[in-house]
Amino acid sequence: MRLSLVAALYLFWLVLSGMFTPFLLAAGLGAAVGVAALARRMEAAGQDRHPLHLTLAAAAYWPWLVKEIAKSGWQVSRVILDPRLPISPSLARFRPSQTSTLGLVIHANSITLTPGTVTVEADRGEFLVHALTREAAAGLAHSEMDRRVTRLEGTP
Repeated sequence: MRLSLVAALYLFWLVLSGMFTPFLLAAGLGAAVGVAALARRMEAAGQDRHPLHLTLAAAAYWPWLVKEIAKSGWQVSRVILDPRLPISPSLARFRPSQTSTLGLVIHANSITLTPGTVTVEADRGEFLVHALTREAAAGLAHSEMDRRVTRLEGTP
């Protein structure tokens, strides 16, 4: 079991929990050890998937993603509250520029976290995304999110 994976998962637990009672500290550590053991058993935590290589890149990506989630939430609210209700649901299929499974997963989940869009399918390096408006669907391919996730995964 990789100690760095346990440490990264435990740190993530602590940041999200915000509570530091002995029981929760022990439960968080137990969960981190359990997930790391399961990842090892599934061979998902191999030598090339060391989580610490993402630390600096993720530190730049997360604030940007939070800002995009807030902006998108505001836009979705405006669309819903508009008396004309300019909703134009659309499906968009595009090929993201990520090459690793981790990069594809981060990108698909980032799309889904952003209000008004849901990654419906991620298959063979291609995404199918449902968007609330045609404009949102049109902006998915070759987007800033695509570029940032590619930079996060460490691909030029």
